[in-house]
Amino acid sequence: MDNSIVVESGVSRPASNQLLRILGIGFGVAIVVGAVIGGSVIRTSGIVAGHLGSEWLIIGVLALGAIWALMGANMYAELGTMLPKAGGGYVFLRRAYGDFVGFAGGMNDFIINVCAVAYISIVCSEFFCELFPNLQPWTNQIAVVPILVFGFLNWLGLREGELSQKLMSVAKVGMFAAFIIICFAYGGSPNNSPNESVVRFDSYFALFAASMLAFQVVNEGYAGWYCSVYFSEENTDPARNIPRSMFVGILIVAASYILIYAAFMYVLPMSEMASAKVPGALAAERTIGESGAIAVTVFGIVTTIGIANAILLYGPRVPFAMARDGLLPAKLAEVNRGGTPSVALGALALLSCIAALTGSFESLLAITAFFALVGDGFVYLALFILRRNEPDIPRPYRAWGYPIVPGLTLLVATVFFVGYLVSNPANSLVAFVIISLFAPAYLLLRSRSRA
Repeated sequence: MDNSIVVESGVSRPASNQLLRILGIGFGVAIVVGAVIGGSVIRTSGIVAGHLGSEWLIIGVLALGAIWALMGANMYAELGTMLPKAGGGYVFLRRAYGDFVGFAGGMNDFIINVCAVAYISIVCSEFFCELFPNLQPWTNQIAVVPILVFGFLNWLGLREGELSQKLMSVAKVGMFAAFIIICFAYGGSPNNSPNESVVRFDSYFALFAASMLAFQVVNEGYAGWYCSVYFSEENTDPARNIPRSMFVGILIVAASYILIYAAFMYVLPMSEMASAKVPGALAAERTIGESGAIAVTVFGIVTTIGIANAILLYGPRVPFAMARDGLLPAKLAEVNRGGTPSVALGALALLSCIAALTGSFESLLAITAFFALVGDGFVYLALFILRRNEPDIPRPYRAWGYPIVPGLTLLVATVFFVGYLVSNPANSLVAFVIISLFAPAYLLLRSRSRA
C-alpha cells in the first residue's frame, strides 16, 4: 500500500490514502507557538517568583529556558531535514537504533501525546468550571468536549487543521499582547522597588538549587517546541522551513513569556507575586477591576485549548508512520482525502478521552514528563549515531557547534532524567512498568505481521 505524497507540477492534489504536501513556514511557526504557549503561565509565574524572588533572576531563568529549547532545536533541525518524513522523533530513532527502539520510541511519543491531550483538556475544563461553578463535579467529563470537537475538526482535513491552528496561534499571541499592554498601561505600584528581592540565599549552592527548581517549571512551559518536525513530509520545503519554524517559534514564545512575567512584576510587588496562587488573576484584578477574574479565565481557556488542538494535529503522524513501516496494524496508516491519518487520529482521540475521564492533571503531567525526558535523550544521542554511521547522507542543516554544543545538550538532558528519577520515584516506577510492556507488544505485533 503506497502512502507517499502525490505532487504534480509542484502542486499537491488530494488523493485517497495520501498525505498532502501543502504546508509552509507560516504553519510551522503557528504549530510551534500553538503547541507551546499556554495559560499555565498565569499560575506558574508565582511558583517561579517564590523560588527566586528577584526580577533579574526570573528573567534570567526564562532566557535560559529559551536557550535550552534552541539547543534542542539545533539538533532536531539536522535530524528533521536529513530525514524529512512524518512521525517526528520516531523516524530518527528507528533509523539510528533499528525497529525495536523505533517502536519503543514511537509508543513513548504516543503515550506522551495521549496524556498531554488529556491533561491539557482537564486544565481547560477547570478554567471553564471557574466560570460556571455548578459544573465542577463534571470537570473530567467536560474535558472530553474539546477533544471531540478538535478531533472532528482535524479529521476534516489538513487544510482545516492548518487554518484553525493559525487562527488559534494568532489569537494566543494577541491575547498575550493585550494582557501585557493592559498591565503596563494601567498597572504599576509605588510599592514595587525596581530591584526588590524577597528571597535570600545563604550560599551559591542554595541559589543554584532554587534556579534549577524554577527552571523545571519554566522548561515545562517550552514543551512542544519540536512539533513542526512531525510535518516534515507535508512541508513544501522542509530543508528551509523546519529549522526556521522552530527557531522563530521559540523566540516568539520566549518574548511572550518574558514580557508577560515583566508585566506581572510591574503590577505586583514581588512578595505578593510569590505568594499568590494565581498571579495573573491578581494582576488582572489590579488593572481592570473585578472583571479581571473572568478575563483571566477566558485567557486561560483560549491559550490552553489551542495546545490540545495542536497535539491532535501532529500526534497522529506517529502511529501513522509506525503503521506504514509495518510496526503497527496497517489500518493506522490510512489517510482520508483531506490528508489526515484518520484512524490514527481516532485512536489518539479515543485514548485521550479515556485518560481525561479516569486521570488527574497531576498524575498525567508527571507521567508525560518522564516519557518526554526519555525520548529527548535517545533522540539527541541518535544525532551522534547517525553522524557516525551515515556520514554521507545529505544534511541541509547541520547542528551548530557539533560535537560540543550537541554533546552538552545530551549531557544536560541525562542529568535532568536522573534528577527526575530521584525526585519522582513513584511515577518513575509506573512509567518503567509501562515501558516494560513495549518488548512483548513489539514481539506480538511482529509475529502477527509475519503470519
